[in-house]
Amino acid sequence: MKPMKKVAWVALVLALLAVHAVYTLRLEQADALVRLADGRRLTLEAALPDLFGARLVFVGELHDQRSHHEAQLRVIRAFHEAGRPVAIGLEMFRAESQHLLDRWVQGALTLEEFLHVYYDNWNFPWVYYRDILLYAREHGIGLVGLNVPQETIRQVARAGFESLSREQTGELPQVRCEIDEAYEEFIRRALGMRGHEGRAFRNFCEAQLLWDTAMAVNLARFLEENPDHAVIVIAGSGHAWKRGIPDQVARIRPFSARVLVPEIPQRLDRWSATAEDADYLWVGLPLE
Repeated sequence: MKPMKKVAWVALVLALLAVHAVYTLRLEQADALVRLADGRRLTLEAALPDLFGARLVFVGELHDQRSHHEAQLRVIRAFHEAGRPVAIGLEMFRAESQHLLDRWVQGALTLEEFLHVYYDNWNFPWVYYRDILLYAREHGIGLVGLNVPQETIRQVARAGFESLSREQTGELPQVRCEIDEAYEEFIRRALGMRGHEGRAFRNFCEAQLLWDTAMAVNLARFLEENPDHAVIVIAGSGHAWKRGIPDQVARIRPFSARVLVPEIPQRLDRWSATAEDADYLWVGLPLE
């Protein structure tokens, strides 16, 4: 091969390799699920048979990320369009607001009236959750309020679970900060508790556990009362991961569950997440 032709051939090969590298990078960054048990990359559609077999499907979020809410709606829509009886469990609403959620789905509240309910329960902009809540109303999909009053959570974070009255605890079991090392590291790293020790950390830990336990109790009650339904739970990733609400539900009754969490750099990502954290990691969702 003549020198000039050889140079041109090498240049062409390098150019093709560069194009392949860019295509591969885009493919790796594309919206997809990674099954953490074996690292296999799947589309949502390919994962649906597995998800359809669960009574509980947790889809985590960062509250201010539109792409996470769009992903949640895709799961909800897939269940509904497949004819699966389904409800939506909501961290964003207190259980005491259940009658108002029912009236919204039944069409008995105007949008203006429901916005008052929404902002009484949650302080992130309506636009983030609008499409999910409108889809539920349009298709008659039940909404399940899971949360407890924020003042209760704040009280426990300040003074511990034992500071609550019997009226405040209601049906909740005793909550103690008895967690494994991985959960403790998660609280310290992801929830900003590095450097907190002793009672301050214990109280914050109990507040987090109370949050998860209360939502688990409300989920278990709904599932027992509606044995034909699955529930898609939308909640912050710190509640949706396996050591959060799913673990607390399993302590009440071992309902079948699947956990999907979005990739969050330096918290739960494709290099650090394991099957002990979630069943699927949703990668490639753009962050704002």
